[in-house]
Amino acid sequence: MTNPNIVIIADYGIGDPAFTEVTLQLKVLIPNATIIPQSTPPFSTLNTGFWIYQIALTANVKNTYIFSNTAPRKEDKNAQKNNGGEKLMYAKLTNGFEIIAVNAKYVFSFVKPFIKKFHYINVQNHGSQFRSRDFYPKSVAEIVAKEKGPIGKIGNLDSIPGVPKNLIASIDGYGNIKTTIRISQVKFKPGQTITIQIYNQKHLATYTDGVFHVKEGELAFAPGSSGHKDKFMEIFVRGGNAYQLFDYPEVEEEFSVLEK
Repeated sequence: MTNPNIVIIADYGIGDPAFTEVTLQLKVLIPNATIIPQSTPPFSTLNTGFWIYQIALTANVKNTYIFSNTAPRKEDKNAQKNNGGEKLMYAKLTNGFEIIAVNAKYVFSFVKPFIKKFHYINVQNHGSQFRSRDFYPKSVAEIVAKEKGPIGKIGNLDSIPGVPKNLIASIDGYGNIKTTIRISQVKFKPGQTITIQIYNQKHLATYTDGVFHVKEGELAFAPGSSGHKDKFMEIFVRGGNAYQLFDYPEVEEEFSVLEK
């Protein structure tokens, strides 16, 4: 094991002590690891999957693993016996990147086309409200150490849903709204006036193929910074805040983009 990076993507909340507790358990087992915490909105498997994809498909990232725990525990809508829930899975992508994540709804959706190996992890998935602290770090450490013991039976890739269209995937610190629409799916012409609606907020915007091709203060729909070769579209106000303009929509909320 040579100084691995472990990115924890979880819905604990920014500054939540849960990150500290999980980090400490990982450091006990992998003392030379660099732990990078990243918070997602509560229960948002879409946001989790979006950032798993963005990080795991970055070309120059080496010796890095993702450990993700966004677990709404909606696998069974009945009362969960002994704090059971969605299962911890192992995925190895075509580029060699390894992901250890709870398989909840959209967590693996964005990387699904790139999954080469998909397995259950031999670990206890019930018996604690805090599985990511009490049970999962040991499996993460063993996988980072290239041990085969944690890798269980093959999982079913067909059980992973596709990426949904027209949903808000993430909102950055500038108020830019990242969406699940790819630039390859857009049929508008650069400079075309369009209408964007999120819930009961509707505004005119300009479709542009470059972020700075609109004037200061204008609303635009443009390819953003995420998505690698096929960028995800963003709703943004140049020099302003689209999140505020649209009355603070939530991640996973549906939106529409139509011709004027």
